[in-house]
Amino acid sequence: MDARVSELFGSGNGHGSGSQGVASNGKQGNGYGLAPKKACGKNSKKSKARFARNFKPSNNTPYLPPEAEEGNIEYKLKLVNPTQYRFEHLATQMKWRLQEGRGEAVYQIGVEDNGMLVGLSEEDMRTSLKTLHKLAEKVGADIAVLRESEVEYDSDVPRMIAEVLIRKVPDDQQFLDLRVAVLGNVDSGKSTLLGVLTQGELDNGRGRARLNLFRHLHEIQTGRTSSISFEILGFNSKGEVVNYSESRTAEEICESASKMITFIDLAGHHKYLKTTIFGLTSYCPDFAMLVVSANTGIAGTTREHLGLAMALKVPIFIVISKVDLCTRATVERTVRQLERVLKQPGCNKVPMVVSNTDDAVTAAQQFAQSPNITPIFTLSSVSGESLELLKVFFNIIPPLSNSKEQEELMQQLTEFQVDEIYTVPEVGTVVGGTLYSGICREGDHLVVGPTDSGQFHKLSVGSIQRNRSACRVLRAGQAATLALGNFDRSLLRKGMVMVSPEMDPTICWMFEAEIVLLFHAKTFHKGFQVTVHIGNVRQTATVEAVYGKEELRTGEKAVVLFKFIKHPEYLKVGAKVLFREGVTKGIGHVTKLQPIAQYRPSQSEDDEA
Repeated sequence: MDARVSELFGSGNGHGSGSQGVASNGKQGNGYGLAPKKACGKNSKKSKARFARNFKPSNNTPYLPPEAEEGNIEYKLKLVNPTQYRFEHLATQMKWRLQEGRGEAVYQIGVEDNGMLVGLSEEDMRTSLKTLHKLAEKVGADIAVLRESEVEYDSDVPRMIAEVLIRKVPDDQQFLDLRVAVLGNVDSGKSTLLGVLTQGELDNGRGRARLNLFRHLHEIQTGRTSSISFEILGFNSKGEVVNYSESRTAEEICESASKMITFIDLAGHHKYLKTTIFGLTSYCPDFAMLVVSANTGIAGTTREHLGLAMALKVPIFIVISKVDLCTRATVERTVRQLERVLKQPGCNKVPMVVSNTDDAVTAAQQFAQSPNITPIFTLSSVSGESLELLKVFFNIIPPLSNSKEQEELMQQLTEFQVDEIYTVPEVGTVVGGTLYSGICREGDHLVVGPTDSGQFHKLSVGSIQRNRSACRVLRAGQAATLALGNFDRSLLRKGMVMVSPEMDPTICWMFEAEIVLLFHAKTFHKGFQVTVHIGNVRQTATVEAVYGKEELRTGEKAVVLFKFIKHPEYLKVGAKVLFREGVTKGIGHVTKLQPIAQYRPSQSEDDEA
């Protein structure tokens, strides 16, 4: 058996569910749901007999996990000259897999339903890929072969397996959008790396690539990010990079991309920690990319950023930058240092160093399936070394939520969380944030609040933009900016929500949370003041009571009653809580709310909306 195949796909011991042969691949489906697979009697037995003459499974036969009915991964033994009925059926099946993966699916060719890696002859593989291409054309998708591997058994004929990415051609702005928070110590090369990825030009070694990302003059002068900036990297339906290298506008990138990676560039310096925490809690990133400089290793805020991502349960992968400045021995020392930290009892991560394209493909798939896998890339933004591997990883990485969860969220009432507020000439007041549930369209009437007195103001949504290009419909989980016309900006603040008028939001001054004190120099007790982060809410709160204990020390748990100091907030039970004050830090979740008077739209400003 080929050792590389064993490494890539893992060896199983067993005989999973599902029957052998091509004939058993017939699922009954209508594009929305599929019945379980059934063996097709005689045909199945015949194909088994034919297959048995060429191949004898041994104890060390490599296996993938058995094919799941749900999800976007499909196993196919071969697709050679299907009948018209079978072709239509396969097309319906492909639509279902694409729907499950929100526009992306992965086909494993040469693999049985039970996960056995059988492989195909060169001729059969070529014909199967041609059939797959025709199927993709029919459903409005493109295919890209991710990798091909040879499976060596005891037979004389070499057998191939192929892994193919199927991706929908974009239509009506509904590209797949993944958010990646970029973390790391100051001067680790975060903004430079993003500049190289999104602009398509290597850095000159003196920070030229990052200049396009900075928003303020002092950032350009110091070279340090102090605010949250957003950058986009697109991939088209064939898996090719779409960025600013061909002087495209953001709108053109959105039009030609089927998949978009939105990078949230966060500050590395300790004095901007509150901005970094706000970016992590408020923008709900799908993944976090921790950038570590090869020549300094784990320094400054690196551990703190790693801890924050883990506390908020954001899957994290690591990029070791600036390898062009170091010897190979220094880079390896930094990798070993990171591996030690990741394997510690507090982390319990499984580091996976990515050194070639096959590793990058495997890392992307395993990273999404298991929260403990932590891919590690070593690259240079100046020489471009291993930069392609990171692009392969971004191209393949699937979304964490499936289409079913997305549908459920979209059926709920509209809730948009306000993270940024701007005034744009000739447009008026604009708010940026994330739509947590429901659907938002141009012209929708919503209410925004809570105000200092716990009330809500009426408003109507003008235009909507996603990634700097116009968008008519916003769906749950998507980030966007909404134009509110002449709505008075002074009535808005970060941490507010815009919700459907039918919703009855719970507004509270006080809430209970079950917390763990991560670190405290002395003791934590009633009367203590901390800055509380809950989603897009960031406000100072007083500890009103610590239930069952007089005081808390580092590592201890308790239920605590908090009271906001400035104004009431909209909260939900179960929301993650992160609080800090100086060196004091703690995490937990909201367990109970003490709501103020029931929701009442304010009469003032009603006519302005």
